[in-house]
Amino acid sequence: MKGDYQELVDEISALLAVPATLENRDFGLIAFGAHDSDDDTAMDPVRTRSILTRKSTPAVRAWFEGFGITRATGPVRIPASPDAGVFRDRICLPVRHRGIVLGYVWLLDATPGPTPAQLSAAMEVTERIGTLLADEERAGADLSREFRAVLTAERDWHYDMAVADLRTALGSGPGPEGPHAVVCVSPWPAVDAPAPRSLPGVAAVSTVPRPGGLPDHAPQSAGAGARLAALVRLRTTESPAPALAVAERLLAAAGTATVGIARARQGLTGLNAAWQEATSAARAARAQPRLGAVAQWSEIGPYRMLTALPAETAHDPVVATLLTGSHTELARTAEEFLDCAGQASRTASALGIHRQTLYYRLSRVEQLTGLDLSQGEDRLLLHMALKAARLQGVSGPPTP
Repeated sequence: MKGDYQELVDEISALLAVPATLENRDFGLIAFGAHDSDDDTAMDPVRTRSILTRKSTPAVRAWFEGFGITRATGPVRIPASPDAGVFRDRICLPVRHRGIVLGYVWLLDATPGPTPAQLSAAMEVTERIGTLLADEERAGADLSREFRAVLTAERDWHYDMAVADLRTALGSGPGPEGPHAVVCVSPWPAVDAPAPRSLPGVAAVSTVPRPGGLPDHAPQSAGAGARLAALVRLRTTESPAPALAVAERLLAAAGTATVGIARARQGLTGLNAAWQEATSAARAARAQPRLGAVAQWSEIGPYRMLTALPAETAHDPVVATLLTGSHTELARTAEEFLDCAGQASRTASALGIHRQTLYYRLSRVEQLTGLDLSQGEDRLLLHMALKAARLQGVSGPPTP
């Protein structure tokens, strides 16, 4: 399937009986073959660093490029260089497409090493990798306009035309009709900031301005009016692993941001709804630290409904008093109590306070709000109002 680099790297590893790694032309790790944990010679510091940090140092890159790998059309053997931090000999299989190098497959060299026939077979696999890298680089560069049009169009004939244009741009075959997930990075540095290219599995990527150019309930900043959208190919609708991998790569590129992932869908149907889910998940991740920096829409709980509410209707006056500076600890206590399903012992333990202190705080919450926390509907109202306040960025200190 297009974009499945891991299978191709595993194929090379099987052909040569040694673990292989695949990096793009900027030495960013894309995929790596399984390493035998009992074989101490299968790893060295450079390979370990590449796998753990997904990149190589400038010294390592300079050493490798000094052997002409950017111009090579066949396997290149590279000796070790302890001064550059390279402690093992290597074989580089350049990944090219129409004469342009797009990446490298790396093998740790050994004696006797792969035969010429084995290396020739591996180079045939690198040609397939090169085709995929070229397709995805072209998609990331060329489809931003079509993808943005889909995500910003109204749900009418404009939207239908935008989807048709994107489907045509993606080409024939299983690509447009296969399983996809939409990813949102918020905020992105700026609407005109370049989007990452050559991300494995990404069918299209584009920056998308927020309505009015304003952030999602966050202070205005130089790039606050932008978000990044990525359309990620999946192997199946049941496995979000490729989307999670892309989310982590984009998060590293964005710096201070959160990432949301929509539910997987088959084909391009419902991309506007998927974008709404992805942006909602990114907002929820920013509001609730417990979700982490990357959140899936299917896992954000009540924020699935709260993010769908217009900002002007998400507030409820019942919590207004609790959100003032002198009562934020009461708001935090009430939210934790409701998160713990009203279980006093769990709440007291989570907050690190005595149960009597908890009961006193809850009684103060009832006095200030006029709610009865023994009543289910009052609890529901308070819980949703506190979550909505957190989402709008006006709640008290984040829950640890």
